[in-house]
Amino acid sequence: MPILSKKSSKKDKVKYFGTFQGVFTPTVLTILGVIMYIRHPWVVGNAGVVGAMVIVAISVAITLFTSLSMASMTTNIRIESGGAFSIISQSLGLEIGGSIGIPLYLAQACVVAMYIFGFREGWLWIFPDHNPLIIDILTFGVIALIAGISTDVAFKIQYVIMAIIAGSIVSIVAGAFQSPLDLEQLNWFGSYEGEPIIDASSGAIMGFKPATFWTVFAVFFPAVTGIMAGVNMSGELSNPRKSIPQGTLIAVVLTGIIYLLLILVASVIASPYELVSDYYIFIDKAFWKPIVVAGLLGATFSSALSSMVGAPRILLALGQKNILPKSTFFSKVSATGEPRNAIYFSMVIVIISLLFRNLNAIAPLITMFFLITYAMINVVVLIEQSLGLPSFRPMLKVPIIIPLIGTAGCLLVMFIINSTISLISLAIVVAFYAVLINKVLIQTKGDVRSGLFTAIANWATKISSELSPTKEARAWQPELLVPIESAKEVKGAYRLIYALTYPKGSVKVLGMMLGGEEERLRLYLPKLMDSFRKANISSSYTLVDGEDFGKTVSISMQALETAFFKPNTIFLKLDENKHGLQEKYMPIILETKKRNWGLVLLATFEGVGFGIEKTINVWLDIVPENWESTLNIGNNDLAILTALIIRKNWDAKINIIKTRREESPLSEKEIFAQLEQIKVLARMPQDTQIRIVMRTPDMWGQAPLADLNILELPNKEGLDLRRLQEIPNKLRTACLFTLDSNVENALI
Repeated sequence: MPILSKKSSKKDKVKYFGTFQGVFTPTVLTILGVIMYIRHPWVVGNAGVVGAMVIVAISVAITLFTSLSMASMTTNIRIESGGAFSIISQSLGLEIGGSIGIPLYLAQACVVAMYIFGFREGWLWIFPDHNPLIIDILTFGVIALIAGISTDVAFKIQYVIMAIIAGSIVSIVAGAFQSPLDLEQLNWFGSYEGEPIIDASSGAIMGFKPATFWTVFAVFFPAVTGIMAGVNMSGELSNPRKSIPQGTLIAVVLTGIIYLLLILVASVIASPYELVSDYYIFIDKAFWKPIVVAGLLGATFSSALSSMVGAPRILLALGQKNILPKSTFFSKVSATGEPRNAIYFSMVIVIISLLFRNLNAIAPLITMFFLITYAMINVVVLIEQSLGLPSFRPMLKVPIIIPLIGTAGCLLVMFIINSTISLISLAIVVAFYAVLINKVLIQTKGDVRSGLFTAIANWATKISSELSPTKEARAWQPELLVPIESAKEVKGAYRLIYALTYPKGSVKVLGMMLGGEEERLRLYLPKLMDSFRKANISSSYTLVDGEDFGKTVSISMQALETAFFKPNTIFLKLDENKHGLQEKYMPIILETKKRNWGLVLLATFEGVGFGIEKTINVWLDIVPENWESTLNIGNNDLAILTALIIRKNWDAKINIIKTRREESPLSEKEIFAQLEQIKVLARMPQDTQIRIVMRTPDMWGQAPLADLNILELPNKEGLDLRRLQEIPNKLRTACLFTLDSNVENALI
């Protein structure tokens, strides 16, 4: 019974594949491709036996480690269609999965054309007079026909091709026994002659273009890629959790052994000069040439067929997750489970690729997309293992060194092959990610991104605690705790809360279930949080039961003391109803002083709001005489800081208003100079105006018109909150009263 759930109406009609047919066969046939026949001897001739073995060992190790990482993930998740796309998406999210999946699909589709061109070269070696374009068209037509009929037919044809390739390898090995063994001829350490330079008119070898170990490695490495051939069929495997690990790992190990064996064969059948100058030496020295020629043609044909079958499955998965335009079109499948629309679209992509007639320019880019995919699979396992989440319980566990080496190996190979193309391919992936991150993608299952960022946050918390056990003034930013009893309390203050916290602050709303508004709060708060999140403000809420507003908020503040990311400022909105203000808010004000929290108290004027949000008055009353030496301006820091934050979000102007008492020892000129110095140290805008008014009952009328007045909350016993409510009526604007926490400092 298949692991993946399917629609019951299609269950009996869809053909599911097992390990051998669905994974092992296409993987082996894709790995044992054209490079094995016409480039592997060249590698041996350049690098020597030892060098070639090192090249094969490194290449196979990278793909083996990637296969182990992939096997570990497939035994931990319920993999869906799309293979690597599904693995990456389920761990790192649809945005990252899509940014890898889209170029992977394009590479998988374009590589069909490359394999067809390879088939054409082999065909022309036999029939040089045939028209290349006709060969390409006919080859693609046969491949498209087979892929369009059914995947089952394609896989059955691959059995025949596998038998031919197996026969060709036997013929090549048998040819070695026909050659006399000359140990002196063996080239253990190569001289890296490089590519032969052939005269176009005569066909004679004019010389060689020198190579290095890494250039030879770059030529060989694409030979071992192809581990995605079976994984791409993940949506149509009867047991992907079992088939993908078994089929892929066995295929990688077996083909690795074959490549190592053929190194010895190549070193025996010809001299180093013959190996580097004759790409078709395996055919020339084979026991029976026709079977090797058939193997060469079959290898390129089967690779093209596997890619033609696999690419539409990736496109189907992208469509099912609504990542592409017209996703509904691509996500449709036939009654037998074939992604018909995805197949037809992939055929169009292949035809366009064939029209270029030569894909050498983008061939390295295609290889890079495969390597980026391999690297991301290793990264997924590396992250999952590092996080140590309980959800990561793979049936096949691998040491963390495996994905680490796999990641480093893939990235290293990318830049060895072509550093410029590597950067271009990475830029393309980043561009796709930038597009997808702005698209609302519905993730049906959770991923590990939240766990990843939580782990990073925990690490940062520990480092921060070690560097500074107490909060630093330079690190201060507004982290508001907003207790409310009804939705209307925060509706009127939303604009101000936004202006106080954007872009780096946060909001935690405490819904007080004190009777009457519980149901409305349950419905409203999630919508409010969504508004904050859309505005890129970190926000959260909780509902709290209690009988008394002040006591409940005080207890909540005490409970938050142990949190590292705790709020640092209470935001309160004075009720326009003056009754019970003292009893309701004084316990909270006293608690903020005791806990060294800041306090912001909003008092509105007849529900008018904040005007045109262009002018802010900041009232300063008492400034300590020794403020310059201590950098302590008293209970005025929070007032200045909130004014600066709001000013930036409103694009407003600030007026500093200093009250002066009759008994003040400083003259008006000295106070003005003092304020100018505070303005400089606080880095306030140049256009900030300074006004000095005498502290009298009618001083409110001397203030310039403003949309918001910010005043310090008197830090004294016996504070009368009813008197505060009268100030907005006198200024005829909303007022914000602030009380410092002794942590923030506007001058630092």
